[in-house]
Amino acid sequence: MTSDRKSKIQNLKSAALIKVLKFNDQGLIPTVIQDRKSRQVLTLCYLNEAALNKSLATGTVYLFRRSQNRLMQKGETSGHIQRIRELAVDCEGKSLVLLVDQRVAACHAGYFTCYFRRLTPRGTLKTVGRRVFDPPKVYRRG
Repeated sequence: MTSDRKSKIQNLKSAALIKVLKFNDQGLIPTVIQDRKSRQVLTLCYLNEAALNKSLATGTVYLFRRSQNRLMQKGETSGHIQRIRELAVDCEGKSLVLLVDQRVAACHAGYFTCYFRRLTPRGTLKTVGRRVFDPPKVYRRG
């Protein structure tokens, strides 16, 4: 990708942004990932400074996977990457919103969004989303 074709996100100076952010005591900042077109919330994840720097440098979402204690690209296994189009910081610098172009789906369970269940008036959870891919086929270990 030539420099004139880089996204606005890739041109951001991460050092300037990091100065205004307040990472928690574990060095993480909660980040809402939202689809740019539909405005659906796709997921909530955590970024550390390294994940934020790599996300800004590449224009794709990298996150800190707490359960595995490692940096990873969102969609690295499935290929369902997220291209960052906008970044917003809350009023206190304690959380982020990334507006992304989502490839296929965000949820490892096969749904476009991780928020595919709704609470019913009876107090049960109802699946309202449609599965867009078959997880065993996508995450097959070979």
